[in-house]
Amino acid sequence: MARLLAAFVFGLTVIALLMALRLADPYPVRVARETSFDFYQQLLPRAAPDDLPIRIVDIDEASLAAVGQWPWPRDVMATLTQRLLDMGAAAVALDLLFSEPDRLSRSGEDKDARLAQTLAAGPTVLALAQSPQAQHPSVVPKAGFAATGAQTQLGLPELNGAAQPLPLLAENASGLGVASLERGGAGVARRLPLLWRSGEAVFPTLALEALRVAMAVPTLVAIGDGLGQGTVEVVRVGELSMITGPSADLWLYYRPLDDAMFIPAAEILGDEPSRLAERIAGHIVLVGTSASGLLDIRVSALGEAVPGVTIHAQALEQMLTGVFLDRADWVAGLELLIFALAGVLVVGAVVITGPLAGLLVAAGTMAAVTAGSWWAFSGPRLLIDPSFALVGILALYTVLVVFRFAVSDADRRRIRRAFAHYVEPSLLNQIEADGRLLRLGGDVREMTVMFSDLRNFSALAERTAPSELVAILNRLFGVLGHAIIAHKGTIDKFMGDAVMAFWNAPAPTERHALAACRAALAMRQALDTLNGQGGEPIRIGIGIATGPALVGNMGFEKRFDYSCVGDTVNVASRVEGACRAVGYDLLVSAATAAEAPEMAFLDAGRVELKGMSGREAILLLVGDEAVKHSAAFARLAAAHGRLMVALAEGGANAGALAECEALAASVDGQLPEFYAALALRAQDFAPA
Repeated sequence: MARLLAAFVFGLTVIALLMALRLADPYPVRVARETSFDFYQQLLPRAAPDDLPIRIVDIDEASLAAVGQWPWPRDVMATLTQRLLDMGAAAVALDLLFSEPDRLSRSGEDKDARLAQTLAAGPTVLALAQSPQAQHPSVVPKAGFAATGAQTQLGLPELNGAAQPLPLLAENASGLGVASLERGGAGVARRLPLLWRSGEAVFPTLALEALRVAMAVPTLVAIGDGLGQGTVEVVRVGELSMITGPSADLWLYYRPLDDAMFIPAAEILGDEPSRLAERIAGHIVLVGTSASGLLDIRVSALGEAVPGVTIHAQALEQMLTGVFLDRADWVAGLELLIFALAGVLVVGAVVITGPLAGLLVAAGTMAAVTAGSWWAFSGPRLLIDPSFALVGILALYTVLVVFRFAVSDADRRRIRRAFAHYVEPSLLNQIEADGRLLRLGGDVREMTVMFSDLRNFSALAERTAPSELVAILNRLFGVLGHAIIAHKGTIDKFMGDAVMAFWNAPAPTERHALAACRAALAMRQALDTLNGQGGEPIRIGIGIATGPALVGNMGFEKRFDYSCVGDTVNVASRVEGACRAVGYDLLVSAATAAEAPEMAFLDAGRVELKGMSGREAILLLVGDEAVKHSAAFARLAAAHGRLMVALAEGGANAGALAECEALAASVDGQLPEFYAALALRAQDFAPA
């Protein structure tokens, strides 16, 4: 439980850190967000409206070839503008800079004056361009400006310096607009500031000024947020309202422009411009350039390189059709809330149910976030960022899985260190796969417990040097421990010259009583092999009991052992202690024998176990399945049965005892010692 809580707290901490990153909004986060909005536009660009009163007169490569290289003389620009006005243009906005006198004017000729005269003759708009190296603009805005809400004007982007038209031209134009596009758009024109601030003056963008002039509206209105935060929500021109961002930025919603919107400038300056009058009359005409050499090529959200003048045309279309993309101030808070809720779901899934379920939940939440964001874009045209939630959820899931695996790996290493020398590898794998098998505390389960003890250890210790005694014990424990582990037993502890082991914990073991009996026989065989290598013969006694026991981690948090306690443990210990009196090295309880009927057992009576009330029925573990089905054991078992009946009746059948003694050696070399000790154990066979 503590580990789950720690993992959950870790996950919440990661969520908090990611939310702090989003609040800081560094450059990569902004780029990812705005790129996702670009992708949405590429999937669903703005629908083409019915023919709107907007035209672009394009100074294209063909026009430059026909008229001459740029810059064109001012009288040519005057002719171009005059012809557009004569054809009935509602407004002519020149997306061109006239910040220096005409260098092509000859002595006595003032082409700038001619252009100024033409500008004064109709609704015309000239452009300013942001230029940090230039001075603050000295020209005065043509548009009036009004604002609602405190400090609204302070939220506008500042026009620190600007390349402005010649004063003569600016005075005669009907409007002045800023042609510069978004600041800091990473090369992509995604937003268009509708209003710019220069000191106390407010300049509209070129497209907005062209619309104002065409509508003959004297004043622009900026509607603030109403909370005194100095942000803008709406900009109005007459009856038209434009939804904006907090800095009066219009989110550009692009569409592929059709060719009918463009008219080459050379055709206006050609011999028959009147044939174009129908396409010009009543239209707002933007004059700009698509010639690559004039350096007015930008990148749109659709991923296309487009002339800057077309971006103003796109903005004009949005203003006239009322199709806007909205990213209100509260959207960022909604995005954080969505991420927080999704993150908590992912944390809960990974921590409680695991990485696979967590992956499904993470994938589901990511799909839901994407679907919701797409619905908001395609329906109410609300810009809700899916990118941060997607990347954040993926990062959160990855960190949680790494954390979980790190913790699991630490647990696995701890478990392996604790149990590698005490359990068989397949059991160890089960323990690693299910850490609940080792939960603190314990549970009661049916178990088989074994105790093994070295005979005459005290005498051996007296006549053996300590270093040699340690070597003997290590060799002995090595062969005995290997036999236990090989039969899926768990070594509880080594106690001086004794070994305690158990079966069916920590991982379940099928037929654990049978496995313990086979382990005991393997221990005897391993000991015989060890004794055959020379040195003083070593003898052991083994006692096995089966029954319920409490098993688990016992101790306290900083130091505990995995062990078992209970009557079954005590019985196994006392049964091992009875080996000396019984005269046999492998003794099991009746419960163990009942659970392992495949083995060859012989009745050994009911012995009194030290410290326990009553007597315990025990049996000799004589051999395995092969021994049980041998003819020699069958004869011995029959004679042994007759002997047990006689002993239970209070006497000894000399014939049965002699028969058993004669058959014993052919079955097991230690059985004669058992039969020899029967004379001293009459009480063990008395009726219960």
